[in-house]
Amino acid sequence: MKVYKLRAFLVLLLAGFTSSVSHAQTVNLKQEYASTLIKLADVLLDHQLKDKKDPGFGALKCDYDGVLHTRASEAVYPFALSYKITGETKYLEAAIRTGNWLIRQQEQNGSWKETPEEWTGTTTDQVLMLMLAYDHIAAKLSTTEKASWHLAIQKAAGYLYRVMTPEFASINYVATTCSTLAKAGLFLKDEKYIKKATELAHRTISKMDEDGFLNGEGGRNYTSKLGADLGYSMEMSLWGLGFYAKLTGDTLVNNTVKHALKSHLYFIYPDGSLDNSWGIRSNKWTTYGGATSDGCQVLFSLYADEDPRYGMASLKNLQYLRKNILPNGLIAYGPQHEEVMAHPPCIYPSFTKAKNLAMAYELETQQNRVLASLPTEATGWLKQFKTVNITQVRTANFMATITAYGYKDYKAGAKSKYMYRPAGGTISNLWVKDHGYLTASSVTAYSRPEPMSFPEAPGVKSLTPRIEFTDSLGYFTNLFEFDCRMEAGQVGSNEFEVTVAGELKDKNWLAAGVGYTINYLFSDTALVKTINLVYHDARPVIKIIEPIVNYKGTVFTKVDDRTVLIDAGSRKFRFKLLSEHAVLQMGGDAAHYWAPYPALKAYPLELELKPVAGSFKQEIRYEISIVK
Repeated sequence: MKVYKLRAFLVLLLAGFTSSVSHAQTVNLKQEYASTLIKLADVLLDHQLKDKKDPGFGALKCDYDGVLHTRASEAVYPFALSYKITGETKYLEAAIRTGNWLIRQQEQNGSWKETPEEWTGTTTDQVLMLMLAYDHIAAKLSTTEKASWHLAIQKAAGYLYRVMTPEFASINYVATTCSTLAKAGLFLKDEKYIKKATELAHRTISKMDEDGFLNGEGGRNYTSKLGADLGYSMEMSLWGLGFYAKLTGDTLVNNTVKHALKSHLYFIYPDGSLDNSWGIRSNKWTTYGGATSDGCQVLFSLYADEDPRYGMASLKNLQYLRKNILPNGLIAYGPQHEEVMAHPPCIYPSFTKAKNLAMAYELETQQNRVLASLPTEATGWLKQFKTVNITQVRTANFMATITAYGYKDYKAGAKSKYMYRPAGGTISNLWVKDHGYLTASSVTAYSRPEPMSFPEAPGVKSLTPRIEFTDSLGYFTNLFEFDCRMEAGQVGSNEFEVTVAGELKDKNWLAAGVGYTINYLFSDTALVKTINLVYHDARPVIKIIEPIVNYKGTVFTKVDDRTVLIDAGSRKFRFKLLSEHAVLQMGGDAAHYWAPYPALKAYPLELELKPVAGSFKQEIRYEISIVK
């Protein structure tokens, strides 16, 4: 009897141990998606006009600009899914109201304008959400409503069938339309839409390079576009292609997306943030993703069965996203939105991320999913993506992205919104374990190419670390160098070296006579930067600027003429000048070191160098180290 009881106790103990281990390794992603989806649906519902006498009855009103964005009606699907999950009729009613309002806004040709602008490419997003919502609430629609929804879907699908190509739109719209037309073909029982979707999908994947980065987001050359943007790919294009492949069984497209995803996974940082610091549309980078792109959960849900790391990437990014939800329920533009912005965010991030979570919820197939560590959680590696000239470094405490991505918008030149992304071999993202971003990046010069999406931010200075000078010819910096050379490798058991070389240039990509090399030496506890300048045609005063992300409570103390201590609470850092012939200054124009995207502020540390008499070369070395 005693032996039996002991054996039974051991069995129970082992079962409990196994259960706890299993619990630690698994998560109910459906539950995680639903939790945040419902919260976003609630705040979207709060923004809906519910008075039947109101001409905008059913629309969602934006706090930022008061506009009734037609794209906000993509919330029709998050509302419908929230109804499916909870059974609460308030979500059903919200879905019907917003769907009916959206249909009333449809143009005669079947499109929707992206109010307050004239662009109609977002018709693909709106009609896809309308179809996905219809699947869940059709039984609750009146006979008249069913007919109007069907007609609107048919007209919108017809419009996309006629106009959507890479010549018409950036590649993310083309990729999304692959899903939209495939779904329309099934919804309307018309094979021509599926055939068109296949044509578009195959043309889209033809624009993918060997590393899996998709070209087609930038400016137009002759008829179509080039330029890769990791953020729009992860949050729009790849899921568009993947969902199309799921609907049609297209193995060629499916395998191409799976190949691309292996590279893109490396840009989910250990804390779950999504690193689009270097992409050509990084002017909308928020650190959790993009302000107007959908989100990465739908993509990872599509392929979660392929690799347990995808479930972890999805969860970690979702957890990071939650940290960017404001007390009013809206999703912010970045971690310090309330500190740097005087007004609430546009409704865009909230409804785009909600639709992404709704799709992720439906595509998730497992009740409990086994997870695995992200590649970026491992330490002691360096990875180069040579097709885009990007290098990543990960040590015990640091993770960095160094960008020399050389895309050029030749036709638009300095007028192009894509040519103010960080480049020139800068560290566009520097993250520290148990701290977060030590430095980040923003556009080199802020503008408002899309007034709806870009808030006013007069006088802001770039958050990106840089070399610069200004003289009678203008402003020159390594950030405008799109032809620099990069080499990288491991130099010790725990040390990695990255070297870049180029010319300081202006916004027109013209050099003024100062060359540079930057050598980065990463170890577990320090980053040493060695900059060599060559004055071959000019001898200006050079500034090297390191904007340190200034989280609330961070204290900067100048110890001496060569040293600054940075006390960030749980982490402490030391900035130390290691060479001669430089003047260390701190805090100059600090009030202007903030950005709407990503919503961060920084405190500038500045080194000023004057040319040394009798020499055309100059070296400057400094170190950023972890002291706690």
